[in-house]
Amino acid sequence: MFSAKSTARRTYPLGLALLAATALTLPSCVTAKRYDDLQARQRNEQEARLTAEQQTRQLKADLQKTNDALTELRTDQKRLVADSTQNGNALRRTRTLYSQLTESYDKLLKNSDRALADRNNDYGKLAKDLATREAELGTLDQNLRKSKADLAAREAKLTELTQALAEKDKAVNDLKARVSNALLSFNSKDLQVKLKDGKVYVSLSEQLLFKSGSTKVDPKGQEALKKLATVLQEQKDVNVVVEGHTDNVPMRGTGAITDNWDLSALRATDIARLLTSSGVEPSRITASGRSQYVPVAGNSTPQDKALNRRTEIILTPKLDELFQILDSNSSGTAAKP
Repeated sequence: MFSAKSTARRTYPLGLALLAATALTLPSCVTAKRYDDLQARQRNEQEARLTAEQQTRQLKADLQKTNDALTELRTDQKRLVADSTQNGNALRRTRTLYSQLTESYDKLLKNSDRALADRNNDYGKLAKDLATREAELGTLDQNLRKSKADLAAREAKLTELTQALAEKDKAVNDLKARVSNALLSFNSKDLQVKLKDGKVYVSLSEQLLFKSGSTKVDPKGQEALKKLATVLQEQKDVNVVVEGHTDNVPMRGTGAITDNWDLSALRATDIARLLTSSGVEPSRITASGRSQYVPVAGNSTPQDKALNRRTEIILTPKLDELFQILDSNSSGTAAKP
């Protein structure tokens, strides 16, 4: 009877000690709230243990009193053996009381052991849950470090890309300034230099370059193209696109020229030949005819039609370095799961 009680006394502090050790060894990453909740639960369990121990001491005192009463009754039984009826009744009452007390004590002890086992199970579940949370926090921390590393790499690439774009913009602005200075002597109505979409557009009117319906550049236009070629010879990393444009007046077929497509393409080709003969590498030049389909004005007045009859020379700095940065970014992104 008392061995089970002694076992309860030993295992209960041991459970608390294990719980305290578990709490002390929990990882520092457990939040303060969880730690406070665990301490509160520990204090509640400690108060419950003290209450149980107090009840146990009370039961022992009651049992001791019962044992003392039983001893006294047995002494009385020896003295009063002659009065069998009275002594028998007293003995039966004593035995009944003793049985009741013993049964109550056993029930209390069993309940105490069961409650202790339940609490130990609760503590075990809590420790397991905390271990799971610790593992999750470890995974999150690892992912966070990886994300920070990826972000740093992307920021470095962004800085590199921003620098490359700035250098590209500077190169385009410098190119525009050089071209504008080289062609400064020409009428602004016939020749315009402007920036658009990161490129330098040199727009030359038909009046400057060609006679009506002709595909051969006039001497004044040749002069402008030679000055432009001088700038392009110094700018080796600039690609050149020559675009011929017309108004919407149908072209009367004369020989090889049957429509505005032919006229715009042949004019662009003749300008490309003049640039190459002036020293610009042919591999850098593309000639194309756009006919009447990319107007800059409405074609409703003679002035608008004159604006549409133009040749645009589009200068684009080579962006090899910028494309390499973009390709490296794309490759790095595609390699990630």
